[in-house]
Amino acid sequence: MIKTFLEILAYIFAISGWVLVSSTLPTDYWKIYSLDGPVAATVTNYSNLWKICVTDLTGVSNCKDFPSMLALEGYIHACRGLMIAAVCLGFFGSIFALVGMKCTKIVGGDKNKAKIACFAGVNFILSGLCSLSACSLYAHRITTEFFDPMFVDMKYDLGAALFIGWSGSFLCILRGSMLCFSIMFDLSRQICVLSLSNHSQANYIYNGAASHSHISFSPREKAKTVNQRPPPDSSNSSRTQPFDKNVCV
Repeated sequence: MIKTFLEILAYIFAISGWVLVSSTLPTDYWKIYSLDGPVAATVTNYSNLWKICVTDLTGVSNCKDFPSMLALEGYIHACRGLMIAAVCLGFFGSIFALVGMKCTKIVGGDKNKAKIACFAGVNFILSGLCSLSACSLYAHRITTEFFDPMFVDMKYDLGAALFIGWSGSFLCILRGSMLCFSIMFDLSRQICVLSLSNHSQANYIYNGAASHSHISFSPREKAKTVNQRPPPDSSNSSRTQPFDKNVCV
Protein backbone atom coordinates (compact mmCIF):
# COMPACT_ATOMS: atom_id res chain seq x y z
CA MET A 1 0.00 0.00 0.00
CA ILE A 2 2.78 2.44 0.87
CA LYS A 3 4.67 1.59 -2.32
CA THR A 4 1.55 2.22 -4.39
CA PHE A 5 1.00 5.58 -2.68
CA LEU A 6 4.60 6.62 -3.33
CA GLU A 7 4.30 5.53 -6.95
CA ILE A 8 1.17 7.64 -7.45
CA LEU A 9 2.79 10.60 -5.68
CA ALA A 10 5.88 10.38 -7.89
CA TYR A 11 3.66 10.22 -10.97
CA ILE A 12 1.87 13.40 -9.83
CA PHE A 13 5.25 15.13 -9.45
CA ALA A 14 6.24 14.03 -12.96
CA ILE A 15 3.01 15.35 -14.47
CA SER A 16 3.48 18.62 -12.57
CA GLY A 17 6.98 19.01 -13.98
CA TRP A 18 5.78 18.33 -17.52
CA VAL A 19 2.93 20.84 -17.12
CA LEU A 20 5.38 23.49 -15.94
CA VAL A 21 7.68 22.81 -18.89
CA SER A 22 4.75 22.95 -21.30
CA SER A 23 3.44 26.21 -19.84
CA THR A 24 6.85 27.82 -20.25
CA LEU A 25 6.74 27.59 -24.04
CA PRO A 26 3.83 30.04 -24.66
CA THR A 27 4.65 32.34 -21.72
CA ASP A 28 5.42 35.91 -22.77
CA TYR A 29 7.89 36.89 -20.05
CA TRP A 30 11.11 35.20 -21.06
CA LYS A 31 12.97 38.49 -20.78
CA ILE A 32 11.90 41.93 -19.53
CA TYR A 33 13.42 45.32 -20.21
CA SER A 34 14.45 47.24 -17.09
CA LEU A 35 15.86 50.72 -16.47
CA ASP A 36 18.51 51.59 -13.88
CA GLY A 37 17.89 54.59 -11.63
CA PRO A 38 14.96 56.13 -9.76
CA VAL A 39 13.08 57.19 -12.89
CA ALA A 40 10.10 54.93 -13.58
CA ALA A 41 9.86 53.38 -16.99
CA THR A 42 7.00 54.61 -19.13
CA VAL A 43 6.89 51.45 -21.19
CA THR A 44 7.68 47.81 -20.52
CA ASN A 45 9.30 45.64 -23.14
CA TYR A 46 9.18 41.85 -22.88
CA SER A 47 9.79 39.03 -25.28
CA ASN A 48 9.65 35.25 -25.64
CA LEU A 49 10.59 32.71 -28.30
CA TRP A 50 7.87 33.82 -30.71
CA LYS A 51 7.17 37.54 -30.36
CA ILE A 52 8.15 40.83 -28.76
CA CYS A 53 5.64 43.00 -26.89
CA VAL A 54 5.40 46.53 -25.54
CA THR A 55 3.07 47.67 -22.72
CA ASP A 56 2.50 51.30 -21.74
CA LEU A 57 1.32 52.73 -18.42
CA THR A 58 -2.34 52.40 -19.40
CA GLY A 59 -1.95 48.62 -19.70
CA VAL A 60 -2.35 48.45 -23.46
CA SER A 61 -0.07 45.85 -25.00
CA ASN A 62 1.12 45.76 -28.56
CA CYS A 63 2.76 42.51 -29.65
CA LYS A 64 4.53 41.73 -32.87
CA ASP A 65 5.65 38.34 -34.09
CA PHE A 66 9.17 37.88 -35.30
CA PRO A 67 9.12 38.88 -38.98
CA SER A 68 11.19 36.08 -40.45
CA MET A 69 12.26 32.70 -39.14
CA LEU A 70 15.46 32.75 -41.18
CA ALA A 71 16.41 36.17 -39.83
CA LEU A 72 16.30 35.03 -36.19
CA GLU A 73 19.41 34.42 -34.18
CA GLY A 74 20.67 30.90 -33.72
CA TYR A 75 20.05 30.61 -29.99
CA ILE A 76 16.32 31.27 -30.47
CA HIS A 77 16.07 28.40 -32.96
CA ALA A 78 17.95 26.17 -30.53
CA CYS A 79 15.67 27.10 -27.63
CA ARG A 80 12.58 26.48 -29.74
CA GLY A 81 13.76 23.04 -30.79
CA LEU A 82 14.78 22.05 -27.26
CA MET A 83 11.50 23.19 -25.71
CA ILE A 84 9.38 21.41 -28.32
CA ALA A 85 11.44 18.24 -27.80
CA ALA A 86 11.00 18.57 -24.02
CA VAL A 87 7.21 18.83 -24.35
CA CYS A 88 7.02 15.81 -26.69
CA LEU A 89 9.29 13.65 -24.54
CA GLY A 90 7.36 14.55 -21.41
CA PHE A 91 4.07 13.67 -23.11
CA PHE A 92 5.26 10.19 -24.12
CA GLY A 93 6.92 9.73 -20.74
CA SER A 94 3.62 10.46 -18.98
CA ILE A 95 1.81 7.85 -21.07
CA PHE A 96 4.48 5.18 -20.59
CA ALA A 97 4.70 5.92 -16.86
CA LEU A 98 0.94 5.43 -16.52
CA VAL A 99 1.15 2.10 -18.36
CA GLY A 100 4.18 0.94 -16.37
CA MET A 101 2.73 1.62 -12.94
CA LYS A 102 2.11 -1.51 -10.88
CA CYS A 103 -1.29 -0.24 -9.74
CA THR A 104 -2.61 -0.23 -13.33
CA LYS A 105 -3.78 -3.28 -15.28
CA ILE A 106 -3.08 -2.05 -18.80
CA VAL A 107 -0.11 -4.35 -19.44
CA GLY A 108 0.45 -7.63 -17.60
CA GLY A 109 3.73 -9.02 -16.32
CA ASP A 110 6.24 -7.42 -13.97
CA LYS A 111 9.05 -7.59 -16.52
CA ASN A 112 7.03 -5.78 -19.19
CA LYS A 113 5.93 -3.12 -16.71
CA ALA A 114 9.52 -2.66 -15.53
CA LYS A 115 10.74 -2.11 -19.11
CA ILE A 116 7.96 0.38 -19.87
CA ALA A 117 8.54 2.25 -16.59
CA CYS A 118 12.28 2.45 -17.24
CA PHE A 119 11.61 3.82 -20.74
CA ALA A 120 9.27 6.41 -19.21
CA GLY A 121 11.96 7.44 -16.73
CA VAL A 122 14.45 7.96 -19.55
CA ASN A 123 11.92 10.13 -21.39
CA PHE A 124 11.39 12.28 -18.30
CA ILE A 125 15.13 12.71 -17.82
CA LEU A 126 15.63 13.72 -21.45
CA SER A 127 12.66 16.10 -21.26
CA GLY A 128 14.10 17.78 -18.19
CA LEU A 129 17.54 18.06 -19.75
CA CYS A 130 16.15 19.62 -22.94
CA SER A 131 14.11 22.18 -21.02
CA LEU A 132 17.00 22.93 -18.68
CA SER A 133 19.35 23.45 -21.62
CA ALA A 134 16.91 25.78 -23.41
CA CYS A 135 16.27 27.97 -20.35
CA SER A 136 19.95 28.07 -19.44
CA LEU A 137 20.97 29.01 -22.99
CA TYR A 138 18.43 31.82 -23.11
CA ALA A 139 19.43 33.07 -19.65
CA HIS A 140 23.11 32.97 -20.61
CA ARG A 141 22.43 35.18 -23.61
CA ILE A 142 20.52 37.68 -21.46
CA THR A 143 23.21 37.88 -18.78
CA THR A 144 25.98 38.16 -21.36
CA GLU A 145 24.31 41.15 -23.00
CA PHE A 146 23.45 42.74 -19.67
CA PHE A 147 27.01 42.71 -18.31
CA ASP A 148 28.66 43.57 -21.62
CA PRO A 149 29.77 47.23 -21.50
CA MET A 150 30.04 47.35 -25.29
CA PHE A 151 26.41 46.34 -25.81
CA VAL A 152 24.44 49.54 -26.52
CA ASP A 153 20.99 48.06 -27.21
CA MET A 154 18.27 47.47 -24.60
CA LYS A 155 19.43 45.25 -21.76
CA TYR A 156 16.86 42.76 -20.53
CA ASP A 157 16.39 40.94 -17.22
CA LEU A 158 15.45 37.32 -16.64
CA GLY A 159 11.73 36.69 -16.97
CA ALA A 160 9.41 34.52 -14.93
CA ALA A 161 9.19 31.90 -17.67
CA LEU A 162 12.82 30.91 -17.15
CA PHE A 163 12.30 30.16 -13.46
CA ILE A 164 9.17 28.15 -14.23
CA GLY A 165 11.08 26.17 -16.84
CA TRP A 166 13.94 25.47 -14.44
CA SER A 167 11.60 24.21 -11.72
CA GLY A 168 9.76 21.96 -14.18
CA SER A 169 13.04 20.62 -15.51
CA PHE A 170 14.27 19.65 -12.05
CA LEU A 171 10.98 17.91 -11.29
CA CYS A 172 11.18 15.88 -14.51
CA ILE A 173 14.81 14.90 -13.93
CA LEU A 174 14.12 13.98 -10.31
CA ARG A 175 11.10 11.85 -11.18
CA GLY A 176 12.90 10.08 -14.03
CA SER A 177 15.93 9.33 -11.85
CA MET A 178 13.76 7.96 -9.03
CA LEU A 179 11.89 5.75 -11.50
CA CYS A 180 15.03 4.33 -13.08
CA PHE A 181 16.74 3.71 -9.72
CA SER A 182 13.65 1.97 -8.31
CA ILE A 183 13.43 -0.33 -11.34
CA MET A 184 17.14 -1.15 -11.15
CA PHE A 185 16.84 -1.89 -7.42
CA ASP A 186 13.89 -4.24 -7.97
CA LEU A 187 15.67 -6.10 -10.76
CA SER A 188 18.88 -6.48 -8.74
CA ARG A 189 16.91 -7.77 -5.76
CA GLN A 190 15.10 -10.35 -7.91
CA ILE A 191 18.39 -11.53 -9.41
CA CYS A 192 19.95 -11.81 -5.94
CA VAL A 193 17.02 -13.83 -4.57
CA LEU A 194 17.05 -16.12 -7.61
CA SER A 195 20.79 -16.78 -7.34
CA LEU A 196 20.53 -17.57 -3.62
CA SER A 197 17.62 -19.94 -4.19
CA ASN A 198 19.57 -21.78 -6.91
CA HIS A 199 22.61 -22.01 -4.61
CA SER A 200 20.55 -23.44 -1.74
CA GLN A 201 18.88 -25.95 -4.07
CA ALA A 202 22.28 -27.09 -5.35
CA ASN A 203 23.53 -27.58 -1.77
CA TYR A 204 20.42 -29.61 -0.94
CA ILE A 205 20.98 -31.91 -3.92
CA TYR A 206 24.67 -32.34 -3.03
CA ASN A 207 23.90 -33.20 0.61
CA GLY A 208 21.23 -35.68 -0.44
CA ALA A 209 23.59 -37.42 -2.83
CA ALA A 210 26.31 -37.57 -0.16
CA SER A 211 23.96 -39.11 2.43
CA HIS A 212 22.75 -41.80 0.00
CA SER A 213 26.35 -42.78 -0.83
CA HIS A 214 26.80 -44.25 2.72
CA ILE A 215 23.87 -46.69 2.41
CA SER A 216 24.75 -50.40 1.76
CA PHE A 217 22.48 -53.32 0.87
CA SER A 218 24.28 -55.76 3.25
CA PRO A 219 23.22 -55.46 6.91
CA ARG A 220 26.75 -56.25 8.14
CA GLU A 221 28.33 -53.68 5.83
CA LYS A 222 25.57 -51.23 6.75
CA ALA A 223 26.35 -51.56 10.46
CA LYS A 224 30.06 -51.28 9.77
CA THR A 225 29.53 -48.21 7.69
CA VAL A 226 27.35 -46.63 10.33
CA ASN A 227 29.92 -47.39 13.08
CA GLN A 228 32.83 -46.10 11.02
CA ARG A 229 31.07 -42.97 9.86
CA PRO A 230 33.19 -39.91 10.80
CA PRO A 231 31.70 -37.19 12.96
CA PRO A 232 30.11 -34.33 11.08
CA ASP A 233 32.35 -31.39 10.30
CA SER A 234 31.02 -28.16 11.65
CA SER A 235 32.83 -26.13 8.99
CA ASN A 236 31.25 -28.13 6.16
CA SER A 237 27.81 -27.92 7.74
CA SER A 238 28.13 -24.19 8.03
CA ARG A 239 29.15 -23.96 4.41
CA THR A 240 26.28 -26.09 3.18
CA GLN A 241 23.60 -24.13 5.00
CA PRO A 242 21.53 -22.08 2.60
CA PHE A 243 21.88 -18.36 2.71
CA ASP A 244 19.15 -16.21 4.06
CA LYS A 245 17.20 -14.32 1.43
CA ASN A 246 17.17 -11.24 3.61
CA VAL A 247 20.71 -10.57 2.39
CA CYS A 248 19.21 -9.12 -0.78
CA VAL A 249 17.07 -6.63 1.11
